[in-house]
Amino acid sequence: MSSARARLLYVTDLSYPARGRRYCDEDIYLTSRLREDFDLALAHPRDAAALMDVFDAVVVRNSGPVLGHQDAYDAFRARAAARGTRVYNQLSGKADMVGKQYLVELAAAGYPVIPTVDRAADLPLLPAADAYVVKPKRGADSAGLSVVPAGRLPELTDGGVLVQPRVDFSYEVSFYFVDDRFQYALYAPRTDRRWQLEPYEPTAADLEFARRFIAWNAIDHGIQRVDACRAPDGGLLLVELEDLNPYLSLDALDEARRDAFVTALKESLHRFLAATA
Repeated sequence: MSSARARLLYVTDLSYPARGRRYCDEDIYLTSRLREDFDLALAHPRDAAALMDVFDAVVVRNSGPVLGHQDAYDAFRARAAARGTRVYNQLSGKADMVGKQYLVELAAAGYPVIPTVDRAADLPLLPAADAYVVKPKRGADSAGLSVVPAGRLPELTDGGVLVQPRVDFSYEVSFYFVDDRFQYALYAPRTDRRWQLEPYEPTAADLEFARRFIAWNAIDHGIQRVDACRAPDGGLLLVELEDLNPYLSLDALDEARRDAFVTALKESLHRFLAATA
């Protein structure tokens, strides 16, 4: 084993039962390709803090919702910060990495986001709708999400949840970035099948929309997924900015695009390791 090769601890939960997706397949593929450039070992998120000191960097990938191992994740972040551990994605993310409060803040700042509030006093700021979506700020994978009529909102809005109007969107589309560089886009043409994705060719306006959120988050090294919906007026609205462990849906890409993504990821990791050496 060459000492010149960097050592990566790749954090994943291969057994996580994601709905409509197979996390394990994606991580088996990615680790097989990353081993071409790096010495690599896999770890469950509950083991990462105990193992990471002998590696040059930790790559957090399909580790499942943090809610399933919040104590271990908090310990991992604290240990990484205390020891100056290189973590990819960088732990400076301001979006899903730290909860969904950013949706409230971005909406209030006038960004193109689904209107979002978290206080009963702000409910009048939401547009009228036939129903509203209520979801926990720390939720993931639709856990705890409910759709309710307007009359129930005051009793449910306690500061720990987000409230949004249910938007009658045409489709959802995701934009995938490595660092600040756009890689590909996928969309779900059927609104009832979120994870049956097809390649999407973004317009210049689409990319301007997505890049606005990548610039706001200011992560220098990492993978981010900008999820949006096509609103009734034809514009895009942010649904979420996944900056911790975004599933990549690589199985929806052809071989050339998968190879291009892997190349971009390897180059990003090499830059990351060189910048923090």
